[in-house]
Amino acid sequence: MLQNNDRNWVDSVIGKITAKLDTVSEKSKHKIPYTTVNGTHDDKATQNVSGFDADGICWWTNGFWGGMLWLMYHETGNGKYKEIANRSEELLDKCFQDFYGLHHDVGFMWLPTSVANYKVTKNPDSRKRALHAANLLAGRFNLAGGFIRAWNDLDEGDTRGWAIIDCMFNIPLLYWATEETGDPRFKQIAMRHADTVMSSFVRPDGSVHHIVEFDPFNGGVVRTFGGQGYADGSSWTRGQTWALYGFMMSYIHTGKEEYLQTAKRIAHYFMANIPEDGVIPLDFRQPAEPKLEDDTAAAIAACGLIEIAKAVGELERELYLNAALKLLRALDERSDWSDENDCIIQRGSEAYHKPRNQHHHAIIYGDYYFMEAMFKLKGNDLYLW
Repeated sequence: MLQNNDRNWVDSVIGKITAKLDTVSEKSKHKIPYTTVNGTHDDKATQNVSGFDADGICWWTNGFWGGMLWLMYHETGNGKYKEIANRSEELLDKCFQDFYGLHHDVGFMWLPTSVANYKVTKNPDSRKRALHAANLLAGRFNLAGGFIRAWNDLDEGDTRGWAIIDCMFNIPLLYWATEETGDPRFKQIAMRHADTVMSSFVRPDGSVHHIVEFDPFNGGVVRTFGGQGYADGSSWTRGQTWALYGFMMSYIHTGKEEYLQTAKRIAHYFMANIPEDGVIPLDFRQPAEPKLEDDTAAAIAACGLIEIAKAVGELERELYLNAALKLLRALDERSDWSDENDCIIQRGSEAYHKPRNQHHHAIIYGDYYFMEAMFKLKGNDLYLW
């Protein structure tokens, strides 16, 4: 799919990834990192909050470090990556014991860890963990509304009817559970949720809502929320990418043509809004100032665009592939490849209305999706979703 100059660039970036992870994996082999503090990975495995570990060991991003290690094991064959990944996965067992810290994001946690491990090694303990997580996710399904409930009780009030666009990345755990066990219930729940998202989250122009509240007793949309974006009705860019790549995941697992067409519609909206320099804002509809950016959205979008390029005909393929390359080249130029900083991607942002010190900082899933995208371009990726 790539021209020679693009192939050479991909090889050079993968060389930088390999060199960096060789060092960082040793420094962080006993950690589950989320971000960096003065360039050094923090450790969610030892961070305890409010009497249980919802913001510590049960934090929603805690699967991405394991995912990075499995990508590196697949790329290099170096057994140290498998060893560190196993250790990371075992630490997450405490989440099952705590239980209260778990919610819809169990897919983010156990797809890149236990499902990946089982795919690569056939470890029976990993299979058990992944199926346990899949049952927890299936148990959150609301039959009246046709959605998987997001989060648990929050300070905002009654959230029993809340669903979020992010969950499109969690439902592949349910597809895997059906593929692994032959039990259709998991896939049925995943597709019902995806259908609800398609009808209630995706706007006609291809932009998406972050949060939709349904009537949890009778079904039907109650209202929408801006969530982590600028405002209700705006266009939070990482939410766009959860939808763009998320519908491709559902298409890959089901072959349902509507999912592919929905992913393409969202992709067209996203591509039409990519700035000339390839740097993605936190929200496509945010004010000019402050100029908030989110490099994690660029990395996730690139993964989804590459998957669309694989699924379409030759005449369309270049459109999506070129957009992905533009995003990834911009990320390469803005990344920290030194040994002084444990993370690669440096300008991630979680939410528009969080304090400025939580904008433009390293976030572990930025590194994961950047690596995944680069290995996709090489044609040697380990598909974990």
